[in-house]
Amino acid sequence: MQKRIRSSHLLAALACLAAFQVQADPGSFSFTTGLDYSTGKYGGTSSTTIWYLPLTGKYETDAWAFKLTVPYIRITGPGNIIREVGTLGSAGERTTQSGTGDVVASATYNLSGGRGASTVVDLTGKVKFGTADDTKGLGTGKNDYAVQLDGFWTVSRFTALGTVGYKVLGDPPGSDLRNVFYGTLGFSYKFTPQTSAGLIADVREKTTQTGDRQEELTLFLSQKYSQNWKAQFYVVKGYTDSSPSGGGGAMVTYSF
Repeated sequence: MQKRIRSSHLLAALACLAAFQVQADPGSFSFTTGLDYSTGKYGGTSSTTIWYLPLTGKYETDAWAFKLTVPYIRITGPGNIIREVGTLGSAGERTTQSGTGDVVASATYNLSGGRGASTVVDLTGKVKFGTADDTKGLGTGKNDYAVQLDGFWTVSRFTALGTVGYKVLGDPPGSDLRNVFYGTLGFSYKFTPQTSAGLIADVREKTTQTGDRQEELTLFLSQKYSQNWKAQFYVVKGYTDSSPSGGGGAMVTYSF
């Protein structure tokens, strides 16, 4: 049975929320890095542990935002679990593989709202290039394409957020992956101008006929330390075989 593992659109939702709360000036650059950890058996008998360290550059100007992520990934497990895809092939001996992950590029256009607006709607197109070494099980070697709509609605100290998207998955040899709809729904509460926290529910359709859909819940804390620096911390709980049993991570962003 094909199992899916933790997807990156949850990380994107956290990053989008952080960017919305800070609202960088037009024509600004930012760099984000961090560490994401997840572990689970994904319906099998042996656990798989994944460390994911992205380096993201972002440029915002007027209604547009452009982003490029180059990650490092380290996977320990039976060798048949691919991040964001699931089980490909048969389980083997436990190994540890590491290297450069799949490069992701995206472009976002602000459809409605903007700096200081209480309601914001963004449209994003995204390409995941199959740059990770598929012989090591770090990726599929194929490109994926996605389009998503993000919305934010702020009332006083509360911000509600939602995402709906569609992803086209490239098929590696011997597999037939399904294209999937995905979405997030959550909220944040601003305790102070510098500190906020919230909860995000993350779901995605199954990628194979016999697989399971993804269901996760994420609790996060955002902290702004200065005009240039901010950080975000989160923990994750999965509720299906396609989700990790647990995980968490941290991101730090420098804007200029």
